Amino acid sequence: MTSRPPFPPFDEASARQKVQAAEDAWNTRDPERVALAYTADTLWRNRDTFLTGRAEVVDFLRGKWERELDYALRKELWAYRDNRIAVRFQYEWHDARGRVFRSYGNELWEFDEAGLMRRREASINDVPITAADRRIHGPRPQQEHGVPFPLA
Repeated sequence: MTSRPPFPPFDEASARQKVQAAEDAWNTRDPERVALAYTADTLWRNRDTFLTGRAEVVDFLRGKWERELDYALRKELWAYRDNRIAVRFQYEWHDARGRVFRSYGNELWEFDEAGLMRRREASINDVPITAADRRIHGPRPQQEHGVPFPLA
C-alpha cells in the first residue's frame, strides 16, 4: 500500500478517523495487516524496544500477540497538529498462566504525506487486574466509536 487516507494535515475529524482505524486494525491481531499502516522504514519505540521497518514491526507484533492473549484495545485521540497525533489507550489481555492485565499507555504518531505512520513512540504500563475487572472484551462496537473510556 502506498497511501492510507486520511492524509495530513489533520483536522479533528480526520485525526479521530485515523485513531479509530488504528484501533480497528490492532484489534484484528493481524501483524501483516497492522504493519501496512506504517512506512517501509518506520521507526518505533515500544516500551524499551526499538524497531526499524515493517518486517521488524510484523515480527514484534507476532510475538506480542502470542504472549498477550485475548488482547482487546481502546484508543482515544488526545491531541493533533499538522502531521502528528497523540493518543491515549488501554488494552486488556491475559498471559498463558491466566494472569490478567490492563495496559495503559500513550502514543505519539508522525505521518508522511501519504498518510502512513513513519514514527511511533509508545509508553506503556501494565497493571494486574482480576478477570472480573475486565471491561474490554473485543473490538469496540460501532455505537461506541468516539466514546471516551475511564482513566482507571
